Amino acid sequence: MNFFQRLDQRLLPAAGNVLARLFRGAVRLRVFTAVVALVAVTATLLVVHGAQRHQRSDPSLGDVLRVGVDEGGSIPVYVRSSADELAALTGEQSVYALVSFTAYLGPDRLTPVLSGVALSSVFARVPLPGEQTELVRLGAYEVPSDVVKAMDATAARKTGEAAHYRQLLDKAANQPGEVRAVYLDGAIIADKEATAYREHCSCVYAAVIYAAPAGLRAVAARPETRAVDPITDLRRLDRTVFLPPLPEQAQVAGPLPAASASAGPS
Repeated sequence: MNFFQRLDQRLLPAAGNVLARLFRGAVRLRVFTAVVALVAVTATLLVVHGAQRHQRSDPSLGDVLRVGVDEGGSIPVYVRSSADELAALTGEQSVYALVSFTAYLGPDRLTPVLSGVALSSVFARVPLPGEQTELVRLGAYEVPSDVVKAMDATAARKTGEAAHYRQLLDKAANQPGEVRAVYLDGAIIADKEATAYREHCSCVYAAVIYAAPAGLRAVAARPETRAVDPITDLRRLDRTVFLPPLPEQAQVAGPLPAASASAGPS
């Protein structure tokens, strides 16, 4: 997705007849893909119950559960509704919950925030100013050790991604300058992400945990926590899509604008 966004930003202002001929096949493919996606989204919306905070698709498609804030959704409303649902929980039965943080945290800072609960995974992003870097889900059961290992693996993957971009750049001698610039930008960003994860950056912005209501409320009371969203209707964890809000977004969830400036990784 980041690749195509950068490609559009480079190519659209300079689009002309030559580029139109070069890319008309790709454009037709992307238009067709967009139409298919629109049809799929429309079909999904027809079966979504608007009153549910956790929206579920047609059970015939695998009962996919969406937890968090959809693009364009109100973050303050989500935070309030999560707090109301958490307050209404009774009993001692443990449930899964999506925890969103007020800031990007490093592996060591997760230990006091998530103490007393079981961890399933964390969500990370390298907050490079003005860049929509990859949102990564890292499997982790112990903090900080599992998060550190997952970051190391992600750093290796990003190093390989940067090398791939450079290979494309080497083979693109006859391509338009805008295309070469996209490959170069991709390599630079992937290198920065690799460096950040290798240094175990402050990049974690959410987590999926499992605990009894008392444990969830203890996490919610900690200053690093923005919201704890209990998932009382979860059936399969592997059929759940998590959409935690990013720390720098205060009102509406969605892609970061190109000119945004967030705190750099530590």
